[in-house]
Amino acid sequence: MSNQIKKEKSCCFCVNNIKEIDYKDIRTLQRYINVYKKILPRKRTGLCSWHQRKLAVAIKRARIMALLPFTGNK
Repeated sequence: MSNQIKKEKSCCFCVNNIKEIDYKDIRTLQRYINVYKKILPRKRTGLCSWHQRKLAVAIKRARIMALLPFTGNK
């Protein structure tokens, strides 16, 4: 196998200086869930651990408020 240099992803919330993630911002939250409506892992999203935790809480709150579905269509 060849040695590949992997570009480290930077947290888009840190880059844009966003402190709080709003659970009512559905367009932003949908970027971080897959077609099965599961929350994407940190390794895939490139978020820092602090923002990944805040994102998970925001997605869960949006689900409780029925802004996002719990499961995808089968």
